[in-house]
Amino acid sequence: MTSAPIPLWRRLLAEFLGSAFLAAVVIGSGIAAQRLSPGQTGLELLENAAATAAGLFAIILMFGPVSGGHFNPVVSFVDAAFGGLSWRDAAAYLPVQVAGCIAGAVLANLMFALPAVTISAKHRASPAHSLSEIIATLGLLLVIFALVRSGRARSAPAAVGAYIGAAYFFTSSTSFANPAITIGRMFSNTFAGIAPSSVLPFIAAQILGGIVAVGVIKALYPAITPADAADIIVPHDSAGRAATRAGYDGTVPSAERPSGPAQSP
Repeated sequence: MTSAPIPLWRRLLAEFLGSAFLAAVVIGSGIAAQRLSPGQTGLELLENAAATAAGLFAIILMFGPVSGGHFNPVVSFVDAAFGGLSWRDAAAYLPVQVAGCIAGAVLANLMFALPAVTISAKHRASPAHSLSEIIATLGLLLVIFALVRSGRARSAPAAVGAYIGAAYFFTSSTSFANPAITIGRMFSNTFAGIAPSSVLPFIAAQILGGIVAVGVIKALYPAITPADAADIIVPHDSAGRAATRAGYDGTVPSAERPSGPAQSP
């Protein structure tokens, strides 16, 4: 027996709240790092990266069972390209992800007694930064789809957090890898901010990274199915389907497996 699909409004709410928490973690930890370790850029980045990695892990666990835990338009549209999410739902996810990241940026500013909105003056756009965003976005999507295709989706929250934390250091752009968070970070003139003039080049690079990821994923995992794609980042389609899959995979006792027509060898 399968349960009803999760209503779209609940998934949108989860994406909004998750995106808001993500932006608050990224920007808030950047402000805290700047205040706790003034003038020590490497230490500030380490503090910001560690908080982001741990926070992203927890946020995916919080909201992933409802919406999948995307919080990223590129993830949603690549998921749609593989049939795991409808194009209509991906289009609906996008504005709430952006709105959530803007709301999270405003809240982070307010939590540290700053003006609600301060437009960043931190210019980041350069060829090296653009290449970094392509690589960062490609790597993020490969982590997500590799785990679900190999049946290790339960590891995704930790793996995504770890990847983003590492990418803060191995990319010159500090791995935004997300158009929604890129827009959100524009609204805070702090350590984690990005100037408006740098936003479009970053987003273009992230989209290109997503396009490249589709081709690489198809090459590496040609047997990936819409059912596989529906399980990124966190399986959320229905408890019933998860139980059915577990039963046929042999991960629950046979007495608990759903009944169905006999399968021929």
